[in-house]
Amino acid sequence: MRIFTDSGSDLSKDFFEKEEVHLFPLRVLVNGTEYDDIVGITTDQVYAAIEQGEQPKTSQVSLDVFLTAFEELAKSGEEGIYLAFSSELSGTCQTAIMAKNQILESYPDLQLAIIDTKCASYGLGLIVKEAVKLNKFGINFDEVVESLTKMAQSMEHLFTVGDLNYLAKGGRVSKSSAFVGGLLNIKPILNVEDGKLVPLEKTRGFKKATQRMIALMKERGGDFSNKTIGISHSNDETLLYEVKVAIEEALNPRVIEQTTIGSVIGAHVGRGTIAIFFTND
Repeated sequence: MRIFTDSGSDLSKDFFEKEEVHLFPLRVLVNGTEYDDIVGITTDQVYAAIEQGEQPKTSQVSLDVFLTAFEELAKSGEEGIYLAFSSELSGTCQTAIMAKNQILESYPDLQLAIIDTKCASYGLGLIVKEAVKLNKFGINFDEVVESLTKMAQSMEHLFTVGDLNYLAKGGRVSKSSAFVGGLLNIKPILNVEDGKLVPLEKTRGFKKATQRMIALMKERGGDFSNKTIGISHSNDETLLYEVKVAIEEALNPRVIEQTTIGSVIGAHVGRGTIAIFFTND
């Protein structure tokens, strides 16, 4: 079985090479040049461009890229699963569905499941890693699809950003709110509901934001002793360490995994962003 995902999963380049998961990179436009996320540009480069006054733009995976990969899958006769970045945050999933339907006209026996995970960043990444594990165990295709769909439905996202101006540029908050929030050191807590980015509440300062996110984790996740928690960060190891220690002390999870927010998502959230991912009860 072949596993496909896109760079909205924020998994590392090494992961894709080691696990042989097929990567569909979203695109990042910086200083007039378009790059493939993960393989062609780093978040350091994106943030450096932003600090120099550049506003990177992002775009979805092209139809042709999907057509090529799905036709190859059809010719191989293998089964495939594409775990997609939330359709509410990118048009990539819908483009993949269009490609699948086109390939089916020529290859009606194509065995490809496209799962709109409604997840982002390492929320999607954790599901991809579960797919790899199930595939290694040789689990039946239909059972894998069912299991991953359920996992996606139970995935929680909680995050806060370092600079509200990034969210203002993306239309998530007003410019006036971003300005006042910056003066008052407001740290919003946001989550993802049915694939959409939704503000939950506001806190004063990063420490209070972390405490509130941990409280929400307890409410939604229950017992973490046998759970994996994912944390993604926008190249800020200090903030990552603070959050990781606080979570370990409060929740004692089985394991905490971490990743760096990729260029596409990083272009919209900026530095100082911390996101936490876990499955609910």
